[in-house]
Amino acid sequence: MKFAIEQKDLSKHISIAQRGISSRSTLQILDGILIEASNNRLKLTGTDLEISIETFVDCEVLEEGSIVVNSRIFGDIVKKLPAGLIHIEVVNNNINIRCGNSEFNIAGNPGEDYPELPLIVESETFSLPTDILKAVIKQTVFATSQDETRPSLTGVLLEISNGQISFVALDGYRLALKKLPTNSDLPTKAIILGRSLNELNKILEDTEEDLKINIASGHIVFNLGDTIVYSRLLEGQFFNYRDIIRDDHKTRVIVNRKQLQDSLERASLLAKEEKANLVKLNVSDNRVVIRSNSEIGNVYEEIESIQNGDNLNIAFNSRYLLEGIKVIDTERIELNFMGSLNPCIINGVEDDSYIYLVLPVRLAQEDY
Repeated sequence: MKFAIEQKDLSKHISIAQRGISSRSTLQILDGILIEASNNRLKLTGTDLEISIETFVDCEVLEEGSIVVNSRIFGDIVKKLPAGLIHIEVVNNNINIRCGNSEFNIAGNPGEDYPELPLIVESETFSLPTDILKAVIKQTVFATSQDETRPSLTGVLLEISNGQISFVALDGYRLALKKLPTNSDLPTKAIILGRSLNELNKILEDTEEDLKINIASGHIVFNLGDTIVYSRLLEGQFFNYRDIIRDDHKTRVIVNRKQLQDSLERASLLAKEEKANLVKLNVSDNRVVIRSNSEIGNVYEEIESIQNGDNLNIAFNSRYLLEGIKVIDTERIELNFMGSLNPCIINGVEDDSYIYLVLPVRLAQEDY
């Protein structure tokens, strides 16, 4: 195999392929990137058998072939080479890399030893604008569970029905739901690995161009054009989330999102982790008072609100509350309560396309 390619192009596509490689892999071959050269194109592949990434880049191919090279070593070498044309030649699984006055020789493995990627035959296909998908991932994936004993909750549920696509994540303490209109009329349910979406989000660019999404048996495929991301789907039943999203509320409060976020961030400075990052909210007289205290000291924050309904004392883990508020796009948000022991449902004012639900921390009344 023999080819020539610009340093910046190769470095960019190595970084993309590396997103598919896990540091936890027990198979040595999976530490490598598969490089295939043909038809004046280079294909780089990285996989950990759960996520697989193929990325294509134009180059001058003088001799076709394939090789597997250690991802970290190859990536570090190419990154440190000077800008300009890199010449790579493979003979008997030995890789010669030349650029300017630099030359490296490293060992590789035969391309045939690399595991094959999933073969997607029959699949359901729909499209989403790239920037919309980026926003959806940002608004949901943080709420997935890290508990491997509940595997279905470590992913995001994708659900298509009645001209609407929903993305849902929950971990037992909070729930994030994003709804979008879609042209697809195929009823679909799939649980996508949270880690796959995190890696995909790092590759996606801020563009309004559509990307194709294919769902087949056991896998989902995101086609970005020059890059294709495959992810294994999670098995099992997802939690019936609709049952916990209430429409009836005793207290509805409208606040400025940024003011609430800033106040919570200040209050959380004194909220200790061993006490569940506790912040206490008092809702009364068109204002929200936020308190937090520890042996270091205490904090008092007050913001104006538009209140409809009963007064209320309620406590939350400040991190869970903040993570949802930060990703809402609207200037004003509404907080909907059904008492101090029931979940708080948060959404943008007159915008129910994104719903964030967070469970309170139970406290005795005298603790407020």
